[in-house]
Amino acid sequence: MTEQGSTGNVLAAICSFFIPGLGQLVQGRMLPAILFFIFTAAGYALWLVVFPVIIAVIVHIWAIIDAARFSPGGSR
Repeated sequence: MTEQGSTGNVLAAICSFFIPGLGQLVQGRMLPAILFFIFTAAGYALWLVVFPVIIAVIVHIWAIIDAARFSPGGSR
């Protein structure tokens, strides 16, 4: 079993840093990957309106942390 801080989680966090949701995709979690990507991309696409960009930044950081802290067993 992989533990927090394992190489796979670090790689997933780095992937999510560049493309939100990619780390979840690397971990084999399709639904969170799609949701993180859609919400972050939509927020960044609305860059003229300040509020969606702030939400997008928060979701992007959340995607990175989620990829880094994932454990396949479900318990942390």
